[in-house]
Amino acid sequence: MSARFPILCIMESRPEDAILSSGLIRRLHHEVPGAAFTIVAGEQSAPLFRDTPNLDQLLVIEGDGKGTRVLKLWSQVRSQKWGLVVDLRGTDVSGLLNRQKRAVRQPWPKDQPLAHKVVQAARVLTLEDDAPAPWLFTSDETEAAAVEALAGDWNKGGSGPILAIGPGADWIGKTWQAERFAKIAGHLLGPDGPMADGRLLIVGVEADREAAHTIRMTVGRDRVIEAQGRLSRLQACALLKRCRLYVGNDSMWTHLASAARIPVLGVFGPSDETLEGPWGPQARAVRGPKQMDDFRLHDPRLDQTINHMYDVPVDKVLEAALRLHAETEPGWTPAAAEPEPEPEAAEAAPAAEASEDRALELAEAFTAAERTRGA
Repeated sequence: MSARFPILCIMESRPEDAILSSGLIRRLHHEVPGAAFTIVAGEQSAPLFRDTPNLDQLLVIEGDGKGTRVLKLWSQVRSQKWGLVVDLRGTDVSGLLNRQKRAVRQPWPKDQPLAHKVVQAARVLTLEDDAPAPWLFTSDETEAAAVEALAGDWNKGGSGPILAIGPGADWIGKTWQAERFAKIAGHLLGPDGPMADGRLLIVGVEADREAAHTIRMTVGRDRVIEAQGRLSRLQACALLKRCRLYVGNDSMWTHLASAARIPVLGVFGPSDETLEGPWGPQARAVRGPKQMDDFRLHDPRLDQTINHMYDVPVDKVLEAALRLHAETEPGWTPAAAEPEPEPEAAEAAPAAEASEDRALELAEAFTAAERTRGA
């Protein structure tokens, strides 16, 4: 049996950013023998990592100020000797811990164009040339709890492919109109659409209920699974892994769909899809005629109560959705149906020492540039 190799991962507070960085944990799980994880995250992002294999601790670090958060973190992790510390927040604490290797986030080089957030996170482990795509582990228990929370809706309406739609966003400026999502659903699920025998899953929070009502009127009630406000984020991800296609705004739900490794189309306006769009070979983004500088002319800080999405035409989004659906046929299978690769292990072992040596070798490779703050 492999020796335990304790890894501390300090993740971002914002759920969107934590999701975009999540592929690093999967990569470490697969490639580092004996990896045992302690994951530090904010209140909103920590539950996303509850199903991580070999999870020793899931620590929620919040506070009234940076100093409070630092003290809380230090008090909970200082006694452990860590094999590897991965610090995506760039904290001072990670440099003070007893560890064999450390990788800490640094500011992006000023002489280089800013890269997508997935690549920025991958650079912490010197993986920017092979950036791990987002992935959240979801257990059978999480999926079963999600199905139970939907009170039977999940199993109604046959077994056809599922179109997921995320009509919500955290700001009205990024919210495409529900009526337009309804038209997309109507075309894709209609008699002449590529998912004519399919069902509709609507994800989001309770505040998205009105939008969901507008969208669900497009198809028969027995084909609709309304999940807004009824699932945790991790439960939603578990069900998204069984969907055929997702269409949504620039939102956390779109990143969850990316982490579910299904075909994803994000509808963008006053946000830069080259930096924070859905990521992966089956992920696409579509926007209207305006670029970021155009939005800033009227909304310099991008925080006003203005809907910036009116000029994103239905036809353009529908065309992109149909193209994405076609590009992922035939032979597409849901991520939930793909077997999870087994982690690497030391070969028939000279036992624990060999496994730890291999883990340190991989940690050394991942942190070849030892991205410390001068420590």
